[in-house]
Amino acid sequence: MADIVSPETRSRMMSGIRAKNTRPELVLRKALHARGFRYRLHAAGVPGKPDIVLPRHRAAVFVHGCFWHGHDCHLFRLPGTRTEFWREKIGRNQARDAIVTSELAEQGWRQLAIWECAIRGRTKIGLEEAVDQAVAWLEGDAMAGDIRGNG
Repeated sequence: MADIVSPETRSRMMSGIRAKNTRPELVLRKALHARGFRYRLHAAGVPGKPDIVLPRHRAAVFVHGCFWHGHDCHLFRLPGTRTEFWREKIGRNQARDAIVTSELAEQGWRQLAIWECAIRGRTKIGLEEAVDQAVAWLEGDAMAGDIRGNG
């Protein structure tokens, strides 16, 4: 299936997608702050520069977009155009995620991935539930965790 916009338009559209301060990330940060958690953003000294770093809890929180990280949910669908490019791009992202995960574990950091589908989409659990799960994880002692949508 051919793209419905020109390559220049598609390039402009894709360049507008942010990697930091995404809407799900901002919503989560605001909710955690309201519950009394204090954190650092994209800390350069922590492997992978996590979206949210809670030094007091030695925890790194990543807010993953389901498309960009190839999550197995309804929000991810491999594009019909330039399929091989996207397969390789998303594969590189997943490989980098695995490296960052092992580096964080080696340094004793606890890790939490909050997937976009937990906060939006037809299988969402909702912001309050996602924040409740994140708070429970932060206050517990699990080394790694995932928060994802139902389904």
